Amino acid sequence: MLSLGLQKISGKEVIPLVDGGKGISVSTGETCGAWAAEGGVGTFSAVNADSYDENGNVIPQIYHGKTREERRRELIEYAVAGGITQAKIARERSNGKGRIHMNALWEMGGSREIIEKILEGAKNCVHGVVCGAGMPYELAEIAVKYRVHYYPIVSSARAFSALFRRSFKKVKELLGGVVYEDPWLAGGHNGVSNADDPSKPQNPYLRLVALRSVMNEFGLQMIPIIIAGGVWWLSEWEDYIDNKELGLVGFQFGTRTILTKECPVAEHWHDKLMSLKKGDVKLTQLSPTGFYSSAVNNEMMADLLARLERQVKIEEFSSLKVTAGRREVCLDPSRRVDIERWANEGYSEAMLTPDNTVVFVTPEQSKQILEDQRNCFCCLSACKFSSWCQHNGSTGKIPDPRTFCIQKNLQNIAHGGDVEKNLMFAGHLAYRFAQDPFYANGFIPTVHQLFDRILMGC
Repeated sequence: MLSLGLQKISGKEVIPLVDGGKGISVSTGETCGAWAAEGGVGTFSAVNADSYDENGNVIPQIYHGKTREERRRELIEYAVAGGITQAKIARERSNGKGRIHMNALWEMGGSREIIEKILEGAKNCVHGVVCGAGMPYELAEIAVKYRVHYYPIVSSARAFSALFRRSFKKVKELLGGVVYEDPWLAGGHNGVSNADDPSKPQNPYLRLVALRSVMNEFGLQMIPIIIAGGVWWLSEWEDYIDNKELGLVGFQFGTRTILTKECPVAEHWHDKLMSLKKGDVKLTQLSPTGFYSSAVNNEMMADLLARLERQVKIEEFSSLKVTAGRREVCLDPSRRVDIERWANEGYSEAMLTPDNTVVFVTPEQSKQILEDQRNCFCCLSACKFSSWCQHNGSTGKIPDPRTFCIQKNLQNIAHGGDVEKNLMFAGHLAYRFAQDPFYANGFIPTVHQLFDRILMGC
């Protein structure tokens, strides 16, 4: 057993092991509460969480609004109801042990309203709010209003410095910790910045030392750093524990906690996760958020990556003309052979992109893309795929057919959808499910069994 010791997190001495928040219907009150019951920090997702009917069945999130604004209000209502439901389940399941945190994406549509209404409706259930996917400057204000601790997710010392100087310095006492999420190893949306090369991973230790140095400058020596992304066996991180350069640290497990009995998608995803090999999780910029993200390279991702290869720049004048939507556009004539080949393969429809290019897709794909764009749920504050923007209704750009409806895909895969044809977020160490003897012969542990295993260092 590794000696992690106890740390004060969100006002209580706990084992500094955190169940990382995973979006739509994956990190539930059941998984969160079970982790907290072990004396750690459980996390449920506030991103369009499930709520249930009187028989315990999931209430489908069906939208009836005819306009985007009407559907946006429906989405917020679903998110709030689901978040309150999961918070209450987590509190009951935790048996008063550990801590319960709520995870939210700052760039989700209506994020502040959703976070605040969940905190109002689930009083005394939530001890901390964890927030990333953007720069959550308003997180400290929310923490003060509802007397909860807050935990920004950052991937660099520079990002934290900007947050602290502009906002967090006013509410230092409620800053419960800083989640450092490795942008090259974590699943879901990552913090790869313009200063980073997505193809050249950096040493997490050096970035963590830089983060701690900045935190120390701000007088935050006793605030823990929660290390996330790339954490599998704690024995591989022993040099980070009781390390004077790093100070107090905890560890967050995201991907590894998917395969537990309590996780609602464990059985559904089991075969796919157990079949992964190193390199099967890809870091791309395909998300409609515009952020980099890491997901399993299934059929859906492979198609999106291939779509980028069927992209041609629009020319001002050219002898090669095609119809894209209602426009006739000129294309680089040197691509004529490629375009004819794509058409013979079925990719005969040209669709405009916001970058003065067209991509070629099948007629069926074009029809589905346009339908999904029209049916936008407004789940993001700004969406490249549909051009929705919650501030003024539109980003002002052409909807981007090179990406996808993230709400539709995540809802589908969390509720029985095909793991090959929908977005499947996972960390880059997911291939270790197939290698780790703990999961031999298809074994899926309970949260209790996994927690004990992690404390053993493996």
